[in-house]
Amino acid sequence: MAKEDVTKQKFPTEIVDLPSKGLIYPKDNPLSSGHIELKYMTAKEEDILTSQNLIQKGVVIDKLLQSLIVSDIDYNELYIGDKNAIMIAARVLGYGANYEVSLQCPHCSEKTDVTIDLLKLGEKEPDPTIFKNNNEFQFELPFSKHMITFKLLQHKDEKKIDEELRFLKKINRAESKAELTTRLKYMILAVDGDTDQKTIRNFVDNELLSKDSFEFRKYLKEISPDVDMTYHLQCENCGKDSVVNIPMTVQFFWPDARV
Repeated sequence: MAKEDVTKQKFPTEIVDLPSKGLIYPKDNPLSSGHIELKYMTAKEEDILTSQNLIQKGVVIDKLLQSLIVSDIDYNELYIGDKNAIMIAARVLGYGANYEVSLQCPHCSEKTDVTIDLLKLGEKEPDPTIFKNNNEFQFELPFSKHMITFKLLQHKDEKKIDEELRFLKKINRAESKAELTTRLKYMILAVDGDTDQKTIRNFVDNELLSKDSFEFRKYLKEISPDVDMTYHLQCENCGKDSVVNIPMTVQFFWPDARV
């Protein structure tokens, strides 16, 4: 056993269920078990959280999770929805389930302070008729009738996307806003069976209708296993009810921080 694994085993651990239930990974991948083992946070992990170098590089959360995961997995293969669940579990094990945050009302724009119990967040589970231990799916664009083959993004894809967006920002500030199209280029594997990257990139930039893009993204949201990061808010100012997204503020992993 590696030295790092020995260190991790000295601390109590918990089993974390993944929203994907492991059905997005090949059967020979350890992640196909549908759960991972996570150790409790220690002072070592707090050192990671306060590392200005890691914060500036934008990798502090990934370094934290890699330090906490006990299971023998390839972190780069983690599907983003599963990584979200691990992040929330790490926060609960490190600082408890209560997350104090200010939520903005979409009706009057006033903010309401709430305490969210992270243990009560729901999950969107995978449809076993769609997810069959293979991260490859198909969707017919309803207006143009093109058939696209696509995958759900993993951590390794997110890293490549971030690198490409940083590069685009350097060479052309206008291109720095191309996050949507860049993500689609990494997500789409084939257009009408054509897997050539030039074809895919040209399709996204010049042929993908906005109404098809909207329907595809709506379908993605429907099928993607993930933690339900929404909250039913009753505004203290106008009294109206709304469903809002839970923001990941600095207080998520630094509950004593003041912003």
